[in-house]
Amino acid sequence: YWYHCFFDHATPVSLVITSKKVGFLLRLIQFSIIAYVVIYVAWYKRAYQEKDSVVGSVSMKVKGNIVTNLSMEGIHVWDNVEYSIPPQGENSFFVVTNAIVTPGQTQGSCPEIPSVFTNCQSDSDCKEGHREIRGSGVQTGKCVEFSETTKTCEIFSWCPLENDTVIPKRNILRNITSTYLRNCTFNHETHPHCPVFRLGDIVSGAGEDFKNMALKGGIIGIFIDWSCDLDFNAHSCLPKYSFRRLDNKNPENNIAPGYNFRYAKYYKNSENVETRTLIKAFGIRFEVIVFGMVGLHVFYAGKFNIVPTIVNLGAALALLNLAKLICDWFMLTCLSEGEYYAKNKFVHLKPKEENMP
Repeated sequence: YWYHCFFDHATPVSLVITSKKVGFLLRLIQFSIIAYVVIYVAWYKRAYQEKDSVVGSVSMKVKGNIVTNLSMEGIHVWDNVEYSIPPQGENSFFVVTNAIVTPGQTQGSCPEIPSVFTNCQSDSDCKEGHREIRGSGVQTGKCVEFSETTKTCEIFSWCPLENDTVIPKRNILRNITSTYLRNCTFNHETHPHCPVFRLGDIVSGAGEDFKNMALKGGIIGIFIDWSCDLDFNAHSCLPKYSFRRLDNKNPENNIAPGYNFRYAKYYKNSENVETRTLIKAFGIRFEVIVFGMVGLHVFYAGKFNIVPTIVNLGAALALLNLAKLICDWFMLTCLSEGEYYAKNKFVHLKPKEENMP
């Protein structure tokens, strides 16, 4: 009757079948499962470890000096106070590699820099009090000579204006960072763990040319990889450094390639008039990024732990039982002797008193 299913009990019966096909399939599946557990789960994914995310903090110091020889200022020595502006921030620092200096600026009237928005022929082309978005000050309403061939609207601003259309000559020495080298210099082959870097080595490590990048500036990422296996001695956990340019240097896709900012030095002249020297500084901004990533797989710092080991070991044993289920299905459905095997595999026993005559 249908209610007998509530009172039936199934118990496994060991049935040894001599079949090369079934035996080969069983060993093949078992070998595949064991290889998956050992190679992928245990070795590659390190599932036996307790894992934690990477948390890092970086402190930096910039040292060294630069010697320039400009036509306006002559020989000038720049120390880290002048070329590291603004001062080092959290996980980043900026180094000035090129500058446009406009000395002796005072509040007054002067001709605007020529452009399609500021060129004029007469005073009627200039509006008093008008502030051109792309300009440098407030127009006075006068059209004055900028040069022998060009007239522009006069403005009230800090004069003389900065003219960054002319790139000044510069002198960046090859030994720019030799003064702050002390014990070692980072090198991927000879000193891969040395935390002292030459700026040129960082830029070249990112696949860029230092002289070209120093002209317009840019952003370089310093990546510190802390992928560690703490099953071994903690002292063997060492960082791996790599470098990559982060900004878009293609002028077709970026209206202002490079990296720059302006700052001023204020002082009083002999007539007690506030005067300033405007500096447009080009340089390389270095962003330090700490992570624990290898390729497309995230490897956190890990150490052996018994709990994940037992969990993954139990999962492996469960997968091995799957091999027997697959072989049973293959034996009963794909072999010609399937009906014969089924008769001997499934045995229905009645209570002993029912079988007695």
